[in-house]
Amino acid sequence: MINDFSEPAGYYQYNVITSNETSYQHSIPDLMKTPRAGGAYLGVGPEQNFTYIAALQPKIAFIFDIRREMMLEHLMYKSVFEMSQNRVEFVANLFSRKAPAQLGPDSSVGAIFQAFERVPADPVLAEQNANLVVDRLKTRHHFTLNAEDERGIRRLYGTFSREGVQFFNSSFLSPGYAYLMTVTDGRGKNWSYLASKENYERIRLMQQQNLIVPLVGDFAGTKAIRAVGQYLKDHGATVHVFYISNVEDYIRARTRYVGNIASLPTDASSVLLRWYIGGHTELNPIADFLRSQRVVDSR
Repeated sequence: MINDFSEPAGYYQYNVITSNETSYQHSIPDLMKTPRAGGAYLGVGPEQNFTYIAALQPKIAFIFDIRREMMLEHLMYKSVFEMSQNRVEFVANLFSRKAPAQLGPDSSVGAIFQAFERVPADPVLAEQNANLVVDRLKTRHHFTLNAEDERGIRRLYGTFSREGVQFFNSSFLSPGYAYLMTVTDGRGKNWSYLASKENYERIRLMQQQNLIVPLVGDFAGTKAIRAVGQYLKDHGATVHVFYISNVEDYIRARTRYVGNIASLPTDASSVLLRWYIGGHTELNPIADFLRSQRVVDSR
């Protein structure tokens, strides 16, 4: 699917490795008011997708991004999930740090990140794990990574090791990984994919089953979104949530973008999930979005 559905990479002016959306969980309570388990989830960007997926529990997820580097980052994540039986191992493997002895599978997410904040990076472990990550992708999954892809994955993995869990200055406006994993929905609940072992296990199982598919795709492109839409139609699946962040701010070929959304199999519960600069999140039924666009386009 990555090879067949992806488009050529495009340009994005910011270096985004972790989310910078500190309010990304605020929409989840409203999302959860309508049963949406099963079906398909579509999204964009880095790790906040895992939190949405853990909450919504789709059967399959596709993550589009115009940057090839983000597809490579998600492949790196795939390897790290598969290598890590629990959240403590995951954080240790993602950031190339030895797990503190006091942590266990049932430790709270706050305790996990507080403990890892005090652990320095291990350069030897980072090199060993980078080899394991790439080898798993190439030999177990048979991804056709070229030399630049492999260098990109190693570079990304090294960035996580260098930055650590508290700050992430290499990523545009990142508040740091610990913050992103311990923030709440504004009502006191933390939905992050590392907030509980159940959330983590849902994502790990989907990664093991190849059900989180990262693609290189332009929201106003000619291939990726339509290819996924056709695949879902062929399998009788419906898009329940399409997390689009603030990508619409950068779209110029608006008509093609609207056509891509219209090509997806949806129902009355299907929504676009937007995030706005300033921290506001919004749910918009896809049917309402398409009706509004026809009104605008017909003027």
